[in-house]
Amino acid sequence: MNRPGDGETALVSRLRGGLAGSGRPDRRELAALVAATSAGLGQVLGQDDVLAATERVSAELWGLGPLQPFLELPGVTDVLVNGPGEIWVDRGSGLTRVACPAALSAETQVRALATRLASTAGRRLDDAAPYADARLDGGIRLHAVIPPVSPGGTLISLRVLQQEPLTLETLVSTGSMPARWAEVLRAMIAARAAFLVSGGTGAGKTTLLASLLSLVPARERIVLVEDVGELRPAHPHLVRLEARHANVEGAGAVPLEVLVRQALRMRPDRVVVGECRGAEVRDLLAALNTGHAGGCGTVHANAPADVPARLEALGALAGLTVDAVRAQAAAALDAVVHVERRGNRRQVTQIAVARRGERGELTMLPALTADPRDPSSDGSLGAGWPDLAARLDCEGRA
Repeated sequence: MNRPGDGETALVSRLRGGLAGSGRPDRRELAALVAATSAGLGQVLGQDDVLAATERVSAELWGLGPLQPFLELPGVTDVLVNGPGEIWVDRGSGLTRVACPAALSAETQVRALATRLASTAGRRLDDAAPYADARLDGGIRLHAVIPPVSPGGTLISLRVLQQEPLTLETLVSTGSMPARWAEVLRAMIAARAAFLVSGGTGAGKTTLLASLLSLVPARERIVLVEDVGELRPAHPHLVRLEARHANVEGAGAVPLEVLVRQALRMRPDRVVVGECRGAEVRDLLAALNTGHAGGCGTVHANAPADVPARLEALGALAGLTVDAVRAQAAAALDAVVHVERRGNRRQVTQIAVARRGERGELTMLPALTADPRDPSSDGSLGAGWPDLAARLDCEGRA
């Protein structure tokens, strides 16, 4: 039984029925059950086969099933299932199509896996709730969509979250930023500067923010608000709040803006919003303007120059006028740190400061800009550098 087949399908089915309603056995107990159940099915397994079958059965019953081997590949960041028979994997160098296991060759099989994974995370996935977003055990983010919302078949997106935050030294050594920029970012944390990390999907916003939060002094209390838990900073005093989605009746939701307000009552030294993408931006900006220094978060934007428009759009969702967003953002934010994915490398490409223009518009003045032709260089200083250097007291650092 070195490879899963009909015999193992019967084994999984028998074990699933026998374990229904009971707790999850430990590895040794499961191995004994696999051996005994296999014998009952007329197949006696050797020790090596029992161990291999135990791993596959465990993945099928409680893990990621046929997708488990892909998640165990070195350096994997994303595993995407585009309906039956099509799987793509990103191991840090872009998406590559891989051979699909037979267990995911039919739509019924893909949908069954998606439904089970969503259920494991406490989410419902069916005709009444055709999509789910959740966090699985082991630091994996799940997003699944089923037909008719996805007419080509069930879609599964798995993102492997960084378990241990990368240090700034590692980011420098891998070419993500110049060494002198790392000094500026350290100074931002030490000075309790308020900032946003901006960038596109998969650009490395969460990775960078986790690295920066790991620099926060241990005596400070961080209250982290997220829609789905992704940030894993190395910090001894970290409190997490996660949003709750509405049930199928549309009740019970606890959105991010509510959690930001709750966070402010929890004696935070720093309030962090994992991703600003809705009305919560109002409460975050209000917090940063009322004495909660050092707060931060991430926001989707293609360039620092696009951040003002993004904030204005999010503010509109919260009922704020454009002028109110501009005034609060300019007063609250000390900097915007932008990351991009260039080829196979994620890079910090610009650090900018928020200012209001002559006509009251919110603008991002570049303070440090990377050289796209030579990522290892210190880049260039921009019009925003004097203001940022004065705020951080680091005139000689770049």
